[in-house]
Amino acid sequence: MFSTRTPAPGAENRLTRALGAHPRTVLDLTATNPTTARLPVDPSPALALLANPRGGVYSPESCGLLSARKAVAAYYEKRGVPADPARLVLTASTSEAYSWLFKLLAAPGEAVLVPAPSYPLLDALAALEGIELVRYRLPAEDRWAVHASLVADAADRATASGRRVAAAIVVNPNNPTGTSISGAELGALSSLAARRGFGIVSDEVFLDYRFEGRPGDVRVAAAETEEALVFSLGGLSKSAALPQLKLGWILASGPVPLLSAALERLAWIADSFLSVGSPVQLALPGLLAWGDGAAGALRTRLLSNHATLVEAFQSAPDVTVSPLSAGWSAVLRLPAVEPEEALVLRLLEQEDLLVHPGYFFDFPREAFLVVSLLPPEETFREGVTRLVRGLRAWR
Repeated sequence: MFSTRTPAPGAENRLTRALGAHPRTVLDLTATNPTTARLPVDPSPALALLANPRGGVYSPESCGLLSARKAVAAYYEKRGVPADPARLVLTASTSEAYSWLFKLLAAPGEAVLVPAPSYPLLDALAALEGIELVRYRLPAEDRWAVHASLVADAADRATASGRRVAAAIVVNPNNPTGTSISGAELGALSSLAARRGFGIVSDEVFLDYRFEGRPGDVRVAAAETEEALVFSLGGLSKSAALPQLKLGWILASGPVPLLSAALERLAWIADSFLSVGSPVQLALPGLLAWGDGAAGALRTRLLSNHATLVEAFQSAPDVTVSPLSAGWSAVLRLPAVEPEEALVLRLLEQEDLLVHPGYFFDFPREAFLVVSLLPPEETFREGVTRLVRGLRAWR
């Protein structure tokens, strides 16, 4: 009766089941919703922009209204990145951007190469498109950096199993590790993609949340190379802390014949859905301008909470807090004396505290914990106090 692309009812993991049955209020250090994070910014001016009377007329353009695409191009140009509106396609979210690019590049059963560790959403999106994910390793010994040689190894594994490689994904900066791809590695990856005939998808939703980086790190992949098809992803969810307004984008680059064909096909896919609302597109110039202030408040919050976390564990040599290179998360590395799942369940039961186990993000071994740096400072401090207390049980 049902497609195998969706999970069977009741397929929740142990942590989800335990959380649902937990009898007390939980302090959530996995929360990543900026609209409930009590940021010191008033969203009313941004929301008022949606009242443009032109939004009462439905006049769709498959790739998005030109005025909105020009606003995204201006967003990039403000960051020193040239962007032609003709190479931009608007979507309702980054998830939808992935879905459209999977439709564009991959037939069912073909392979897409994805980094590990990284966030688990890609598994669900791939399942819904009927494609296979093949993971390439981000080495801990190099702070989880992308290496084109390891992407090539994953491509070889996929090919050896009889699957065509359709695309390689880089999350730049990566979530939750915060590391970025270097220009040299992007160049090597682009050469590999051009030789083997696959596209590169660069998820850059955390573009505005970079706090440190290595010289030569890439900011917008689609602006760095034209050797292969490259698609850079962004959106209001992170850049303006407005996930509820549902607007993302794809910036494409590549060799002219391939790029032209890709954009024509993407326009056809977009025209089949027409999922981006007119009011948000009309409001986009003002929303992006307002978002600069929201992103600034978020950066202050993230840095403050990370400093709190580092201070809490500075006298605990067996716990390592990752540097805040980029993004909204922090990674803690612990001695593997207690399985991650057991530890997270114990913290929930004993401390009413929710954190993510590292295996949710495909960390290669135990033990890692991942926490969000987004909660209000006082909430985060209390969560860290509970975390420190809970970890003393095995220290």
